[in-house]
Amino acid sequence: MKRIRSYAILYNKDVGQAFFIYPSILQYKSVFPHEVSVVSSSQMLKGILEGCLLAIIAKGEIYGYEMMEKLSDYGFTMVREGSIYPLLIRMRREGLVKTHSKRLPSGGPQRKYYTLTDTGKKELDVFKKSWRQISSSVNHVLEEEK
Repeated sequence: MKRIRSYAILYNKDVGQAFFIYPSILQYKSVFPHEVSVVSSSQMLKGILEGCLLAIIAKGEIYGYEMMEKLSDYGFTMVREGSIYPLLIRMRREGLVKTHSKRLPSGGPQRKYYTLTDTGKKELDVFKKSWRQISSSVNHVLEEEK
């Protein structure tokens, strides 16, 4: 099996077009035309969550718990604090975000703040474009059900 950094692909055989869901680590033997890469809902949520984290971080430096609060405010109540830290670690390792620590003025423990790198900004642009394309396609299908 190959292990690559790629996109989850939804292939529409009627129009011969592939739609991309946000970058994730996929394992597969091969991809043939007219097949759909199988992605579990948790894998899909991780890809969507990564894109949302990039968007939140793009608004300004932020620490982990604050990201959790913002995700909750946006309706991601199913996301637990422990699930974002592995994503943040991977995003840092891949050069999408950078971190620095700050001590609280009150003298508490240091907090790790995240900011986007230029690579992270490019990935966010890719996510936005991919999300608009796939959500538009899904909305089109759902509207035709009426």
